[in-house]
Amino acid sequence: MIVTNTENIPNKQVAEILGIARGSTVRARNIGRDFFAGLKNIVGGEISEYTKLQAQSREEALQRMKKDAERLGADAIVNVRFSTSTIIQGASEILAYGTAVKLNG
Repeated sequence: MIVTNTENIPNKQVAEILGIARGSTVRARNIGRDFFAGLKNIVGGEISEYTKLQAQSREEALQRMKKDAERLGADAIVNVRFSTSTIIQGASEILAYGTAVKLNG
């Protein structure tokens, strides 16, 4: 499965647009991460616990988007984007979405 944030794929032509492929996950902070984040907030620097949580969330949303595109019969997903929104305090959704397409050749 080719996944790209561009409109086109070099040396490939889109034969058919199958629709929007999407995948999301909702993640919440936990007390252990919050404790260490609070300490980092005092001394400054990257809050690596949250960085790891966000990276895992993006990867999970991306994998779910790919599965959705496979369900549609896609060869590729173009114009891939990520979006984040707060659901409740301490929990956010990561959404990955793009256009599922069939390619010629």
